Amino acid sequence: MSETYDLDERAQLLLKQLITMYTHDAQPVGSKNLAQLSGLDVSSATIRNIMSKLEHLGLVDSPHTSAGRIPTEAGYRFFIDSLLEVNDIDKQARRQITNGFGADKTSSSLIKSASDILSNITHLTGVVSLTHSSTTEVRHIEFMRLSEKRILVILVVNQDEVHNKVIQVDRDYSDAELKQATQTLSRYLIGQDFHDARRQILREMSELKSSVNSMMESVLKAMDDVCDDNDELLTSGESNLLEYEELSDISKLRDIFNVFNDKKDLLHLLDGCTAADGVEIFIGSESGYSVLSDCSVVGAPYQINGKVVGVLGVIGPTRIAYEQVIPVVDVTAKLLSSALNTQK
Repeated sequence: MSETYDLDERAQLLLKQLITMYTHDAQPVGSKNLAQLSGLDVSSATIRNIMSKLEHLGLVDSPHTSAGRIPTEAGYRFFIDSLLEVNDIDKQARRQITNGFGADKTSSSLIKSASDILSNITHLTGVVSLTHSSTTEVRHIEFMRLSEKRILVILVVNQDEVHNKVIQVDRDYSDAELKQATQTLSRYLIGQDFHDARRQILREMSELKSSVNSMMESVLKAMDDVCDDNDELLTSGESNLLEYEELSDISKLRDIFNVFNDKKDLLHLLDGCTAADGVEIFIGSESGYSVLSDCSVVGAPYQINGKVVGVLGVIGPTRIAYEQVIPVVDVTAKLLSSALNTQK
Protein backbone atom coordinates (compact mmCIF):
# COMPACT_ATOMS: atom_id res chain seq x y z
CA MET A 1 0.00 0.00 0.00
CA SER A 2 1.05 3.61 -0.53
CA GLU A 3 2.20 5.94 2.22
CA THR A 4 -0.35 8.19 3.91
CA TYR A 5 -0.33 11.73 2.56
CA ASP A 6 -2.13 14.77 3.96
CA LEU A 7 -3.96 15.70 0.75
CA ASP A 8 -7.23 17.56 0.65
CA GLU A 9 -9.89 16.87 -1.95
CA ARG A 10 -8.56 19.50 -4.37
CA ALA A 11 -5.02 18.16 -4.25
CA GLN A 12 -6.25 14.61 -4.86
CA LEU A 13 -8.38 15.75 -7.79
CA LEU A 14 -5.48 17.62 -9.37
CA LEU A 15 -3.10 14.70 -8.94
CA LYS A 16 -5.64 12.37 -10.53
CA GLN A 17 -6.19 14.81 -13.42
CA LEU A 18 -2.45 15.23 -13.94
CA ILE A 19 -1.91 11.46 -14.13
CA THR A 20 -4.83 11.08 -16.56
CA MET A 21 -3.38 13.79 -18.83
CA TYR A 22 0.15 12.41 -18.64
CA THR A 23 -1.09 8.90 -19.41
CA HIS A 24 -2.59 10.20 -22.62
CA ASP A 25 0.42 11.91 -24.23
CA ALA A 26 3.45 11.56 -21.90
CA GLN A 27 3.91 15.33 -21.84
CA PRO A 28 4.59 17.32 -18.64
CA VAL A 29 1.39 18.98 -17.44
CA GLY A 30 1.34 22.72 -16.78
CA SER A 31 -0.76 24.52 -14.18
CA LYS A 32 -2.72 26.39 -16.87
CA ASN A 33 -3.89 23.18 -18.54
CA LEU A 34 -4.73 21.67 -15.18
CA ALA A 35 -6.82 24.72 -14.31
CA GLN A 36 -8.74 24.43 -17.57
CA LEU A 37 -9.42 20.70 -17.39
CA SER A 38 -9.82 20.06 -13.68
CA GLY A 39 -13.13 21.91 -13.38
CA LEU A 40 -11.96 23.62 -10.19
CA ASP A 41 -12.89 27.25 -9.76
CA VAL A 42 -9.44 28.31 -8.61
CA SER A 43 -6.64 30.43 -10.05
CA SER A 44 -3.53 29.11 -11.75
CA ALA A 45 -1.55 30.47 -8.80
CA THR A 46 -3.54 28.28 -6.40
CA ILE A 47 -2.94 25.28 -8.60
CA ARG A 48 0.78 26.07 -8.73
CA ASN A 49 0.84 26.12 -4.92
CA ILE A 50 -0.88 22.74 -4.76
CA MET A 51 1.56 21.37 -7.36
CA SER A 52 4.45 22.63 -5.28
CA LYS A 53 3.08 20.74 -2.28
CA LEU A 54 2.66 17.56 -4.36
CA GLU A 55 6.23 17.93 -5.57
CA HIS A 56 7.49 18.47 -2.03
CA LEU A 57 5.73 15.24 -1.02
CA GLY A 58 7.43 13.40 -3.89
CA LEU A 59 4.22 12.66 -5.78
CA VAL A 60 5.11 14.71 -8.87
CA ASP A 61 8.35 15.92 -10.39
CA SER A 62 9.47 18.76 -12.67
CA PRO A 63 11.63 17.71 -15.62
CA HIS A 64 14.50 20.10 -16.22
CA THR A 65 13.33 20.84 -19.75
CA SER A 66 9.79 21.86 -18.84
CA ALA A 67 7.78 23.96 -16.42
CA GLY A 68 5.14 21.23 -16.32
CA ARG A 69 5.07 18.28 -13.96
CA ILE A 70 4.93 14.51 -14.30
CA PRO A 71 3.89 11.82 -11.81
CA THR A 72 6.52 9.90 -9.86
CA GLU A 73 6.42 6.25 -8.80
CA ALA A 74 5.05 7.37 -5.44
CA GLY A 75 2.41 9.41 -7.26
CA TYR A 76 1.32 6.43 -9.31
CA ARG A 77 1.24 4.21 -6.21
CA PHE A 78 -0.93 6.68 -4.29
CA PHE A 79 -3.17 7.04 -7.34
CA ILE A 80 -3.63 3.27 -7.71
CA ASP A 81 -4.16 2.59 -4.02
CA SER A 82 -6.32 5.60 -3.15
CA LEU A 83 -7.73 7.39 -6.19
CA LEU A 84 -8.15 4.87 -8.99
CA GLU A 85 -11.63 4.04 -10.21
CA VAL A 86 -11.38 0.82 -12.20
CA ASN A 87 -13.58 0.66 -15.28
CA ASP A 88 -15.76 -2.30 -16.14
CA ILE A 89 -14.32 -4.24 -19.06
CA ASP A 90 -16.21 -3.36 -22.22
CA LYS A 91 -18.34 -5.93 -24.04
CA GLN A 92 -16.05 -6.10 -27.06
CA ALA A 93 -12.96 -6.88 -24.96
CA ARG A 94 -14.84 -9.50 -22.92
CA ARG A 95 -16.07 -11.12 -26.14
CA GLN A 96 -12.53 -11.11 -27.53
CA ILE A 97 -11.22 -12.86 -24.42
CA THR A 98 -14.06 -15.41 -24.37
CA ASN A 99 -13.64 -16.22 -28.07
CA GLY A 100 -9.90 -16.67 -27.57
CA PHE A 101 -10.51 -19.47 -25.07
CA GLY A 102 -12.37 -21.83 -27.40
CA ALA A 103 -13.53 -25.21 -26.11
CA ASP A 104 -11.55 -27.00 -28.83
CA LYS A 105 -8.17 -25.80 -27.57
CA THR A 106 -5.61 -27.78 -25.60
CA SER A 107 -4.30 -26.52 -22.27
CA SER A 108 -1.08 -25.27 -23.87
CA SER A 109 -3.06 -23.50 -26.62
CA LEU A 110 -5.29 -21.81 -24.05
CA ILE A 111 -2.27 -20.52 -22.14
CA LYS A 112 -0.61 -19.30 -25.34
CA SER A 113 -3.85 -17.57 -26.33
CA ALA A 114 -3.86 -15.66 -23.04
CA SER A 115 -0.63 -13.80 -23.81
CA ASP A 116 -1.85 -12.95 -27.32
CA ILE A 117 -5.21 -11.74 -25.99
CA LEU A 118 -3.61 -9.50 -23.38
CA SER A 119 -1.24 -8.00 -25.91
CA ASN A 120 -3.94 -7.36 -28.52
CA ILE A 121 -6.42 -5.72 -26.14
CA THR A 122 -4.02 -3.57 -24.10
CA HIS A 123 -1.41 -2.83 -26.82
CA LEU A 124 1.23 -3.75 -24.26
CA THR A 125 3.42 -6.85 -23.90
CA GLY A 126 1.43 -9.86 -22.71
CA VAL A 127 3.16 -12.38 -20.43
CA VAL A 128 2.06 -15.75 -19.08
CA SER A 129 4.05 -18.00 -16.76
CA LEU A 130 3.70 -21.58 -15.65
CA THR A 131 4.87 -22.07 -12.08
CA HIS A 132 7.43 -24.73 -11.34
CA SER A 133 4.96 -26.36 -8.97
CA SER A 134 2.50 -27.19 -11.75
CA THR A 135 2.20 -30.93 -12.30
CA THR A 136 2.60 -32.82 -15.55
CA GLU A 137 0.49 -35.97 -15.44
CA VAL A 138 1.46 -38.65 -17.94
CA ARG A 139 -1.57 -40.20 -19.65
CA HIS A 140 0.01 -42.37 -22.34
CA ILE A 141 3.42 -43.38 -23.62
CA GLU A 142 4.29 -45.34 -26.74
CA PHE A 143 7.45 -46.17 -28.74
CA MET A 144 7.74 -46.59 -32.49
CA ARG A 145 10.89 -47.84 -34.23
CA LEU A 146 11.81 -45.48 -37.06
CA SER A 147 15.15 -46.94 -38.11
CA GLU A 148 18.22 -48.47 -36.56
CA LYS A 149 19.05 -46.49 -33.38
CA ARG A 150 16.16 -44.02 -33.91
CA ILE A 151 12.90 -44.29 -31.94
CA LEU A 152 9.81 -42.08 -31.91
CA VAL A 153 8.45 -41.42 -28.41
CA ILE A 154 4.73 -40.55 -28.38
CA LEU A 155 3.73 -38.92 -25.11
CA VAL A 156 0.33 -37.65 -23.95
CA VAL A 157 0.40 -35.45 -20.82
CA ASN A 158 -2.31 -33.79 -18.76
CA GLN A 159 -5.63 -33.92 -20.59
CA ASP A 160 -4.77 -33.78 -24.26
CA GLU A 161 -1.27 -32.51 -24.91
CA VAL A 162 0.40 -34.80 -27.44
CA HIS A 163 4.18 -34.59 -27.85
CA ASN A 164 6.32 -36.49 -30.32
CA LYS A 165 10.05 -36.77 -29.75
CA VAL A 166 12.67 -38.65 -31.79
CA ILE A 167 15.49 -40.09 -29.70
CA GLN A 168 18.83 -41.50 -30.76
CA VAL A 169 19.77 -44.70 -28.91
CA ASP A 170 22.98 -46.65 -28.59
CA ARG A 171 21.82 -49.77 -30.49
CA ASP A 172 18.96 -51.24 -32.43
CA TYR A 173 15.98 -52.38 -30.32
CA SER A 174 13.49 -55.05 -31.30
CA ASP A 175 9.72 -54.59 -31.19
CA ALA A 176 9.64 -56.91 -28.17
CA GLU A 177 12.14 -54.73 -26.32
CA LEU A 178 10.17 -51.61 -27.15
CA LYS A 179 7.03 -53.27 -25.83
CA GLN A 180 8.88 -54.17 -22.63
CA ALA A 181 10.09 -50.60 -22.23
CA THR A 182 6.54 -49.30 -22.72
CA GLN A 183 5.18 -51.66 -20.08
CA THR A 184 7.96 -50.84 -17.62
CA LEU A 185 7.70 -47.07 -17.95
CA SER A 186 3.89 -47.15 -18.05
CA ARG A 187 3.88 -48.94 -14.70
CA TYR A 188 5.70 -45.98 -13.16
CA LEU A 189 4.37 -43.08 -15.20
CA ILE A 190 0.74 -43.47 -16.18
CA GLY A 191 -1.51 -41.39 -13.97
CA GLN A 192 1.47 -39.99 -12.05
CA ASP A 193 3.18 -36.63 -12.02
CA PHE A 194 6.18 -37.05 -14.31
CA HIS A 195 8.71 -35.42 -11.99
CA ASP A 196 7.74 -37.60 -9.02
CA ALA A 197 7.75 -40.75 -11.14
CA ARG A 198 11.06 -39.86 -12.75
CA ARG A 199 12.78 -39.69 -9.36
CA GLN A 200 11.45 -43.12 -8.47
CA ILE A 201 12.53 -44.63 -11.79
CA LEU A 202 16.07 -43.31 -11.42
CA ARG A 203 16.27 -44.68 -7.89
CA GLU A 204 15.22 -48.15 -9.03
CA MET A 205 16.86 -48.20 -12.47
CA SER A 206 19.96 -50.00 -11.21
CA GLU A 207 17.81 -52.71 -9.67
CA LEU A 208 15.83 -53.42 -12.82
CA LYS A 209 18.82 -55.00 -14.56
CA SER A 210 16.84 -54.56 -17.76
CA SER A 211 18.25 -54.82 -21.24
CA VAL A 212 16.41 -51.63 -22.08
CA ASN A 213 17.82 -49.54 -19.24
CA SER A 214 20.03 -47.44 -21.50
CA MET A 215 17.12 -46.77 -23.81
CA MET A 216 14.93 -45.70 -20.89
CA GLU A 217 17.58 -43.21 -19.85
CA SER A 218 17.32 -41.68 -23.33
CA VAL A 219 13.53 -41.70 -23.05
CA LEU A 220 13.60 -39.94 -19.67
CA LYS A 221 15.91 -37.29 -21.09
CA ALA A 222 13.51 -36.72 -23.98
CA MET A 223 10.59 -36.52 -21.56
CA ASP A 224 12.55 -34.00 -19.48
CA ASP A 225 12.63 -31.78 -22.55
CA VAL A 226 8.87 -32.12 -22.96
CA CYS A 227 7.83 -31.79 -19.33
CA ASP A 228 10.31 -29.01 -18.55
CA ASP A 229 9.36 -27.05 -21.64
CA ASN A 230 11.37 -23.87 -22.11
CA ASP A 231 8.10 -22.07 -22.81
CA GLU A 232 7.43 -21.74 -19.09
CA LEU A 233 7.24 -18.03 -19.85
CA LEU A 234 5.31 -16.89 -22.91
CA THR A 235 5.41 -13.33 -24.21
CA SER A 236 3.46 -11.57 -26.96
CA GLY A 237 3.54 -8.09 -28.40
CA GLU A 238 7.04 -7.06 -27.39
CA SER A 239 7.07 -4.66 -30.35
CA ASN A 240 4.16 -2.74 -28.78
CA LEU A 241 6.68 -1.12 -26.44
CA LEU A 242 8.20 0.68 -29.42
CA GLU A 243 5.11 2.89 -29.48
CA TYR A 244 6.02 4.53 -26.17
CA GLU A 245 8.52 7.36 -26.40
CA GLU A 246 9.90 6.84 -22.90
CA LEU A 247 10.91 3.28 -23.81
CA SER A 248 12.13 4.00 -27.34
CA ASP A 249 15.81 4.41 -26.42
CA ILE A 250 17.63 1.59 -28.21
CA SER A 251 19.84 0.58 -25.29
CA LYS A 252 16.85 0.63 -22.92
CA LEU A 253 14.78 -1.51 -25.28
CA ARG A 254 17.65 -3.93 -25.73
CA ASP A 255 17.90 -4.40 -21.97
CA ILE A 256 14.13 -4.94 -21.65
CA PHE A 257 14.09 -7.46 -24.51
CA ASN A 258 17.00 -9.28 -22.87
CA VAL A 259 14.80 -9.70 -19.79
CA PHE A 260 12.13 -11.27 -22.01
CA ASN A 261 14.67 -13.60 -23.61
CA ASP A 262 16.45 -14.61 -20.41
CA LYS A 263 13.09 -15.16 -18.64
CA LYS A 264 14.61 -15.95 -15.22
CA ASP A 265 14.18 -12.50 -13.68
CA LEU A 266 10.72 -12.01 -15.13
CA LEU A 267 9.62 -15.43 -13.89
CA HIS A 268 10.86 -14.52 -10.41
CA LEU A 269 8.92 -11.26 -10.55
CA LEU A 270 5.71 -12.97 -11.70
CA ASP A 271 6.12 -15.55 -8.93
CA GLY A 272 5.46 -12.63 -6.59
CA CYS A 273 1.89 -12.52 -7.90
CA THR A 274 1.04 -16.16 -7.16
CA ALA A 275 -0.29 -15.37 -3.68
CA ALA A 276 -2.20 -12.30 -4.82
CA ASP A 277 -5.94 -12.11 -4.25
CA GLY A 278 -6.67 -10.65 -7.66
CA VAL A 279 -4.41 -8.24 -9.51
CA GLU A 280 -0.91 -7.28 -8.32
CA ILE A 281 0.92 -4.21 -9.66
CA PHE A 282 4.65 -3.44 -9.62
CA ILE A 283 5.54 0.15 -10.57
CA GLY A 284 9.07 0.95 -11.73
CA SER A 285 11.64 0.11 -9.07
CA GLU A 286 9.04 -1.89 -7.09
CA SER A 287 9.89 -4.78 -9.42
CA GLY A 288 13.37 -4.94 -7.93
CA TYR A 289 14.99 -4.84 -11.39
CA SER A 290 16.63 -1.63 -12.60
CA VAL A 291 16.00 -2.54 -16.23
CA LEU A 292 12.26 -2.25 -15.53
CA SER A 293 12.56 1.10 -13.74
CA ASP A 294 10.44 2.81 -16.42
CA CYS A 295 7.92 -0.03 -16.64
CA SER A 296 4.94 -1.35 -14.74
CA VAL A 297 3.95 -4.99 -14.44
CA VAL A 298 0.28 -5.83 -13.88
CA GLY A 299 -0.26 -9.52 -13.07
CA ALA A 300 -2.84 -11.95 -11.70
CA PRO A 301 -2.67 -15.69 -10.91
CA TYR A 302 -4.75 -18.31 -12.71
CA GLN A 303 -5.78 -21.67 -11.29
CA ILE A 304 -6.60 -25.28 -12.07
CA ASN A 305 -8.76 -27.11 -9.54
CA GLY A 306 -8.23 -24.34 -7.01
CA LYS A 307 -4.44 -24.49 -7.27
CA VAL A 308 -2.43 -21.60 -8.70
CA VAL A 309 -0.45 -22.88 -11.69
CA GLY A 310 0.78 -19.64 -13.19
CA VAL A 311 0.53 -15.89 -13.55
CA LEU A 312 -0.55 -13.80 -16.52
CA GLY A 313 -0.31 -10.07 -17.07
CA VAL A 314 1.12 -7.21 -19.08
CA ILE A 315 4.25 -5.09 -19.12
CA GLY A 316 4.26 -1.50 -20.30
CA PRO A 317 5.42 1.98 -19.34
CA THR A 318 4.52 3.32 -15.91
CA ARG A 319 1.96 5.64 -17.53
CA ILE A 320 -0.36 2.87 -18.73
CA ALA A 321 -4.11 3.36 -18.33
CA TYR A 322 -4.41 1.33 -15.13
CA GLU A 323 -8.20 1.76 -14.94
CA GLN A 324 -8.50 -0.06 -18.28
CA VAL A 325 -5.64 -2.56 -17.99
CA ILE A 326 -6.44 -3.92 -14.51
CA PRO A 327 -9.92 -5.29 -15.41
CA VAL A 328 -8.58 -6.84 -18.63
CA VAL A 329 -5.89 -8.74 -16.69
CA ASP A 330 -8.38 -9.72 -13.97
CA VAL A 331 -11.03 -11.02 -16.38
CA THR A 332 -8.46 -12.84 -18.54
CA ALA A 333 -7.10 -14.68 -15.48
CA LYS A 334 -10.60 -15.71 -14.41
CA LEU A 335 -11.72 -16.84 -17.86
CA LEU A 336 -8.45 -18.75 -18.47
CA SER A 337 -8.93 -20.52 -15.13
CA SER A 338 -12.50 -21.38 -16.12
CA ALA A 339 -11.45 -22.68 -19.54
CA LEU A 340 -8.70 -24.85 -18.06
CA ASN A 341 -11.04 -26.25 -15.39
CA THR A 342 -13.84 -27.15 -17.81
CA GLN A 343 -11.69 -29.12 -20.23
CA LYS A 344 -12.88 -32.65 -20.76
